Amino acid sequence: MKKRVCVIGAGPSGITATKNLLDEGHDVILYDLGSEVGGNWVFNEKVGHSSVFETTHIISSKTLSEYADYPMPNDYPDYPSHKHLATYFKSYAQHFNLYPYIQFNTLVKNCELTEGGSWMVITEKDGQQQKEVFDALAVCNGHHWLPRMPTYPGQFNGEFIHSHEVKKFSRFAGKRVLVIGGGNSACDVAVESSRVAASVDISWRRGYWIAPKFMMGKPADVFSTKIHWLPRTIWQKISAISLYIRNGKNSAYGLQEPDGPLGSHHPTINEDLFFTIRHGKIKPRTDIERLDGNDVVFKDGSKGTFDVIVACTGYIISHPFFNKNLVDYTHGEVPLWLRMIHPSINNLYFIGLFQPLGCIWPGSELQSKIMARELAGKWKRSENIQSKIEFELRHPDFKQINTPRHTITVDFHRFKKRLLKQLPKNYLSNEIRAHQATAS
Repeated sequence: MKKRVCVIGAGPSGITATKNLLDEGHDVILYDLGSEVGGNWVFNEKVGHSSVFETTHIISSKTLSEYADYPMPNDYPDYPSHKHLATYFKSYAQHFNLYPYIQFNTLVKNCELTEGGSWMVITEKDGQQQKEVFDALAVCNGHHWLPRMPTYPGQFNGEFIHSHEVKKFSRFAGKRVLVIGGGNSACDVAVESSRVAASVDISWRRGYWIAPKFMMGKPADVFSTKIHWLPRTIWQKISAISLYIRNGKNSAYGLQEPDGPLGSHHPTINEDLFFTIRHGKIKPRTDIERLDGNDVVFKDGSKGTFDVIVACTGYIISHPFFNKNLVDYTHGEVPLWLRMIHPSINNLYFIGLFQPLGCIWPGSELQSKIMARELAGKWKRSENIQSKIEFELRHPDFKQINTPRHTITVDFHRFKKRLLKQLPKNYLSNEIRAHQATAS
């Protein structure tokens, strides 16, 4: 049952969607605004382009980040750099011959349902617009590209930017820098800028769980899988005790304690934050009360003077090519079954629109297999999609604090199990063996 499918975005989710659709014999066109596969992992100094920092390494280990159908090279380190990953995604696309199906430097302007239920997709390339009709649509444009900026009383006279604009840390040489946030980007920006800046402060509005990249000589996520089978509350307690033994309390570093159990918000994976604070290179601060010229007043009454403020405050989920009356996930919950299936539009799929405590791509790969099989008539969705969505929303993998960042959280291992239940037994291992035989 061959379908004509449009895939939006050539990042890690988009390329695995394309690969798996082609495996099932579908006719695929993949559109991407960039000029190479890999999405955010293609480093680009251009401000406004969504890409990693110059020093970025992945925060999940290669063991739990590789595609099942295409393992990472044996000589890759435990935590590959953005350069390794860009090469890996390019190699993936070459190995599975995806490039002939990709139209680069192409902006998807609009996607709308026709009266017959097909998708009319309008694209623009080199100033020229084109219309194409598809049987199905796979949305893989990611959720780390539209910055969410905070607002505070008063006015700041220095440079106030989002981490989205940070590419090279040499821009902070000799400057007084304030970093807002306690997530992975915030701690990376604080640590890396502290190597060249005159001073670096980091402002937290709440406490965060800070986890190392290694535990007992193993990547922390690999170590964690040894106890992941335990009941959730016991797993949380054991993991929290392990972090306490490793790091001590946050307060020992001048930081707020986490205001919830491990998993109540995304943990930050960083080996250097505590080290850098205790070496006097980063000064912890509380939340911001107001801005006053080049001064920032904090809620504990302290004050600091800065040249640059870097807001590492996350991103807004956005799909600008849809009419907001059709799809709008910019606020509140994201009601999709298995984080991919729309409750009423049967030929619309969202691949990679979830945030695991782990890596996205292995889950995207499984979502793509389900999508491709359904379009090929090999998988049938449940008839009560709405009730399944409501159940998932009422029973999240983690009870997290109510912030925009936590609307799409899943547990890496549990989510993979839910997706694998929708595939034939041993399907994934059979796929791997088939591709290994082809490669040899």
